[in-house]
Amino acid sequence: MTNCILIGVPMDSGKRSQGCRMGPDAYRVAGIHEALKSLGHNVEDVGNITPDAATAPAELPEHVFEPAGMIGWTSALARAAQDALPNGLPIFMGGDHGLALGSILGAARHAAKAGRPLFVLWPDAHTDYHTPQSTGSGNLHGAPLGYVTGRDGFHGFPEVTSPVPHENICLLGLRSVDPAERDELQQTAMRYHDMRGIDETGIARPLAAFLEDVAKADGMLHVSLDVDFLDPSFAPAVGTTVPGGATIREAHLMMEMICDSGLMTSLDLVELNPFLDERGRTAQVMVDLAASALGRRVFDRPTRAFT
Repeated sequence: MTNCILIGVPMDSGKRSQGCRMGPDAYRVAGIHEALKSLGHNVEDVGNITPDAATAPAELPEHVFEPAGMIGWTSALARAAQDALPNGLPIFMGGDHGLALGSILGAARHAAKAGRPLFVLWPDAHTDYHTPQSTGSGNLHGAPLGYVTGRDGFHGFPEVTSPVPHENICLLGLRSVDPAERDELQQTAMRYHDMRGIDETGIARPLAAFLEDVAKADGMLHVSLDVDFLDPSFAPAVGTTVPGGATIREAHLMMEMICDSGLMTSLDLVELNPFLDERGRTAQVMVDLAASALGRRVFDRPTRAFT
């Protein structure tokens, strides 16, 4: 039995298109508490957190969107992760992907204190490896991996005292990468698998290799699941749709393999925009995937009728 700690993050500071702040309540309405409890887990919903008060330094580029809000959310989320991890498995219900700046920062601090390495699995259409200087849009939901790996330029943000090593990060499902990110990424030891690679070899092979390395290192595993990892025909409620994403079967296989490994210590569910959903379909898909990561098997899946 796992102590699952649900943490709502009604955050829209990472991007200009709005709606993700409604995500936490959508997950609750879709029954995430009940789904995890039915699997035998203890489930505690601590409610929604709020950002810390913060100001943005002049060193940040002018085009960065809501920098003070991003700094405040990062600080509050890092603290929430550090508080929750000694007591169970925190599930951060977003909220845009900018929340991962804080959730991973807190997880990295906790791992360092425990004397264990942190690994990050990043199922996403995008690499999110920007810095405030490299992002053309100024939207920092595209910068979490740049921040937690210790890239320069995040003036005013909490210090990253325990950067996540690039070789401890695995990106799955890529299919939209900015040229600046691609060039920087290819100079690192980060593992990345685009949809062509998944089409050619399947999702199980690269994921199994990554999970094996996490286990060998006695690592802690943070999973940061973006809605746009999935093909938009299955999960339309996201503001950054990119055709050709993972299928429902591939996504459930991924989450079941994570469950089988017993390695996951924290989870992000991000970029759900209920304003763009169809009868709650995407929220339900994400809840079902969270349930698969925590023990639901194919024979246990409920039949869904969206009529």
